[in-house]
Amino acid sequence: MNARLRQFARAWASLRPSQHGPSQQERDLTARVERLESVLEGLQDALYRQAQQHDREIGELRKRTEPTEIARALSADARRRGL
Repeated sequence: MNARLRQFARAWASLRPSQHGPSQQERDLTARVERLESVLEGLQDALYRQAQQHDREIGELRKRTEPTEIARALSADARRRGL
């Protein structure tokens, strides 16, 4: 148990802010978090663009399947085939 307390004390001491600024480990962790934030922002942007494209495609499909559009397409097809 005493060894565990010493281990805990060492770990706690390593978490305290340094008098000489951030340690290399803290700088590395900060850089990793910044990169992860950048990747996450890019992922969110890509997801938003994909959702916008999906919404446009759904809108186009809805428009093409309206009864008037279907009738117009069938009529044009019949004329093209000479029916």
